[in-house]
Amino acid sequence: MTRRDWMLSAGAAGLALEGRSALLGQSIDMGNGLSIKLGVASYSFRKFTRAQAIEMTKALGTPYLNIKDVHLKLDSTLAEIDAARQEFASAGLVIVGGGNISFPDSDSDAQRRAKFEYAKRAGMPLIVCAPTHDTLPKLEGLVKEFDIKIAIHNHGPEDHQFPTPQSALEAVRNLDPRCGLCIDVGHTARTGKDVVESIAEAGPRLLDMHLKDLKDMSAKESQCDVGEGKMPFPEMFRQMLKMRYAGYANLEYEINENNPLPGMQKSFAYMRGVLAGIRGA
Repeated sequence: MTRRDWMLSAGAAGLALEGRSALLGQSIDMGNGLSIKLGVASYSFRKFTRAQAIEMTKALGTPYLNIKDVHLKLDSTLAEIDAARQEFASAGLVIVGGGNISFPDSDSDAQRRAKFEYAKRAGMPLIVCAPTHDTLPKLEGLVKEFDIKIAIHNHGPEDHQFPTPQSALEAVRNLDPRCGLCIDVGHTARTGKDVVESIAEAGPRLLDMHLKDLKDMSAKESQCDVGEGKMPFPEMFRQMLKMRYAGYANLEYEINENNPLPGMQKSFAYMRGVLAGIRGA
């Protein structure tokens, strides 16, 4: 039996022993007051409507969803935002954030404010964001005013602003504690940074995470179903538990865009298998 097959079996066994609601639907109880909250970045469903994205999220057995603007446009009217929020709530989904939302240098004060107003109206407690070094300080006041966290998403070697978690961490170090990081583990690996060490270094500034796997830790195009690559998921989860990470770990599935659900189901099964193995150790 391969390592992946063992993890999938462990996930299935965990479900059989503890019941579907124990591992699915809410955070995964790891004992000793610790848990891991696996969710979905709706960018994974970018080729699908909001209604379809909702149904696929439900099929994955998690209520946690980070909303990309393809499923709730940034320029939506108040009525449109309210209607979308009700759709998510009626489906039993929990909006854990929005994004990735860009804050380029070209944004005016009014445009930045409008994005926070959008997030507040939609019930987003956190904005996964792509600011610049110049716009980031301007967001701190909005964070305080709206009581919405921001989490800088590192985008790897191509990102001239925040390629690594470390570069983002340095930028938020002296800002309000609600200003932090969304570590994208795939982009982090491609910069040559150790993913587990990066999670540890972020500490309480780690507010959100995007999970994916790579067969070649330096190649973006090698993304694969979670468990089929080299990403150190057991070590990552252990570090998150060690530091009592309280945020969400959202699968951002960027491959098979026209039929993502089968690969995402495999990815969730693998991650739940890893967590079942850690819990049973």
